[in-house]
Amino acid sequence: MCLAISAKYGDVPSVDILVWSELPTGAGLGSSAAYAVCLAAALLTACGAILCPLKEGESTARWTEEELTLINSWAFQGEQVIHGNPSGVDNAVGTWGGALRYQSGKITPLKRVPTLRILLTNTKVPRSTKVLVAGVKEKILKFPAIMNPVLDSIDAISQECQSVLEAMPANPSPEYYPVLEELFDINQHHLNVIGVGHPSLDRLCRVTASHGLHSKLTGAGGGGCGITLLRPDTSPLAVEAAKRDLCACGFECWETNIGAPGVTLHSSSSLNTEVLHALSES
Repeated sequence: MCLAISAKYGDVPSVDILVWSELPTGAGLGSSAAYAVCLAAALLTACGAILCPLKEGESTARWTEEELTLINSWAFQGEQVIHGNPSGVDNAVGTWGGALRYQSGKITPLKRVPTLRILLTNTKVPRSTKVLVAGVKEKILKFPAIMNPVLDSIDAISQECQSVLEAMPANPSPEYYPVLEELFDINQHHLNVIGVGHPSLDRLCRVTASHGLHSKLTGAGGGGCGITLLRPDTSPLAVEAAKRDLCACGFECWETNIGAPGVTLHSSSSLNTEVLHALSES
């Protein structure tokens, strides 16, 4: 990426690049895309292909829409090196943030979506996106009459989920959550059918179901991570009990929200102590 950007926009100056991340690798959380997006943004800024958006006195700043599109295109090339034939979803989310709709190669940001609380669980079972994608493709070629209707159903689930998410901000009714939970369950069954499930993910779903919670895999599957939807009225005791049981399985859990800003330039004063320490040691 460094050589290609230098060839197109002018030499990238001599730089030291330090990568620091809280995302576990190989877990389905888009760590490779986050790396590719940050690297592309840094190299493009360093050689002047995009402007430095940070003004004096600001702690963070983001690039223009046109510049984000350029960052995303280079990040996608980085993802191709890592994964072979990626969808482009992970680098797009890393670039723009928020929630996106992906269909037939077209990526559309969703304008209004609610903030959803989730429990994110890492099964710590490593897997390869490239291998899993190849396995799904092989199954589709082998059983097209069986697999294509399953994929159509997954598409219908995604569209139904989008409709629900876009309706929620204007009418934050608790009635939407049971619908999302059902969609989680159906989607997880379909993902098992196409071959990206794993016993660890089945166990995750059983554990959370015992606490009245609904889960599905996230990312490529085959291990990695799962997400559990938490309703606004979910009891903190139920969440803690679920986390305790999941940790007893050897998993790792975090409570978080869906939706965040995309790639952002930070001033050194806005970085946390751990990152500043890492920078000072480099």
